[in-house]
Amino acid sequence: MNVQGRPKPPARQSGPGLSLTVGRLVLPVLVEQLLALSVGFTDKWLAGNLLEGPEYLAAVGLVAYCLAFLPGLFAVPAIAATALVARSTGAGDTGGARSAASQALLLGVLAAGGLLAVVSILAEPLLAAFGLPEESSAHARSYLGIVLPGLPAIMLVHVGVAVLRGSGDMVSGMASMTVVNIVNAAASYGLATGVCGLPALGWEGLAWGTLAGYCLGAVSVATLLVRRLGFAVVDARPDPAMLRRILHVGLPAGVDAIANAACHLGFLSIVNRLGNVDAAAHSVAITIESLAYLPGSAFQVAAATLAGQFLGAQDEPRARRSVWLSATACVLLMSVAGLAFLGQADRLAGWFVGGADRQPEVAALTARLVRIVAFVQPPLALLMVLSGGLRGAGATRLPLIVNFLGLLLVRLPLAIGLAWPPLSLAGGAIVIPGLGWGAVGAWYAMAADLSLRGLAMLLIFRQGRWSRTVV
Repeated sequence: MNVQGRPKPPARQSGPGLSLTVGRLVLPVLVEQLLALSVGFTDKWLAGNLLEGPEYLAAVGLVAYCLAFLPGLFAVPAIAATALVARSTGAGDTGGARSAASQALLLGVLAAGGLLAVVSILAEPLLAAFGLPEESSAHARSYLGIVLPGLPAIMLVHVGVAVLRGSGDMVSGMASMTVVNIVNAAASYGLATGVCGLPALGWEGLAWGTLAGYCLGAVSVATLLVRRLGFAVVDARPDPAMLRRILHVGLPAGVDAIANAACHLGFLSIVNRLGNVDAAAHSVAITIESLAYLPGSAFQVAAATLAGQFLGAQDEPRARRSVWLSATACVLLMSVAGLAFLGQADRLAGWFVGGADRQPEVAALTARLVRIVAFVQPPLALLMVLSGGLRGAGATRLPLIVNFLGLLLVRLPLAIGLAWPPLSLAGGAIVIPGLGWGAVGAWYAMAADLSLRGLAMLLIFRQGRWSRTVV
């Protein structure tokens, strides 16, 4: 968005023109997600190949979930910023876009400060609640103790990139995330192994690398915001009207993100209580599955941006068509990823643990989990992209309802019943039935949940009322 002139609303495109617009938005985000994926691959490859024992892989799995949880805490300003900046950009309202961006960043600063205060008090009991064996839990605690003081930088990266995306500027967001991810990967590897004269910090080197990536990325995002939005500093004066709009759009999305992340952490605690081998295999399999998230995340962002901008330009048919086109392309790509998982599960699992002979139990179980999730890539694609389109339109309550019900009523209880053996409570007076299938049972529960939520999101999208949401 060029604030020196009037932002251009999206052109009235159809057919091939709209397809090219979707592709133009998707490609930078796809590159960005690939770089982000390389960081997770680096951490888990180092933990599996250079550090002995499954406890490091189990710990890095918990760390990955915690770091994925953090953006959810900034979802209120981030998702609202994308939706409101996109609407203002589509309507040609430069002042509205700048105001939405400034107030979203202000809200993010307040959220980061509050979160730091909560973490300083509750970090220990929260980590203990995840059920990892003590050695793995201690590794996770040392890692997070290094990274969490960087929460303000993490906030600026996530909310700032959301602002840039809302304006349709995917390239600047990609550039800033490139800084985060390249610095993260390079510094983590260098500090863990001690190459080029750096101190060999082992496990803690991964954490220092992550912190360095986010701090330098925050500097990059701040520079880009100044150039693109034309203000030297965030306007610290609260704008009650804009803050109400941000909370109206962002609060349901924030509750959705936090509840979603909390349920995923609950799911992780179910798996962690099965032991280090199951926890390690779950950690590696999640990383392999994230390969399929590349097109999912990219098309999700494209759907959110185009839905918001076309609705801002009063072009409801093209808003719906752009989301559907994004979803269709994503289903095709993620289906191909599912076929690749079926054929290459053993090879991928072995690569992460330094060869199947090095940690055979972890490698074999990982391959089984990857094959389970291969079959649910199409409904997962629908869930991701259609949710993104609805959020971009400001209809944030519908994804909240679908995700909350799916995770709380399907995934978690089904995972307990399939993964754990029967549990006796109150001296045997109460017996909770369980099949004892371990991590395999938990992943069957995850597959059922994703399939049902993908179908539910498709039905909601086809009804069409989401595109008439007032923000």
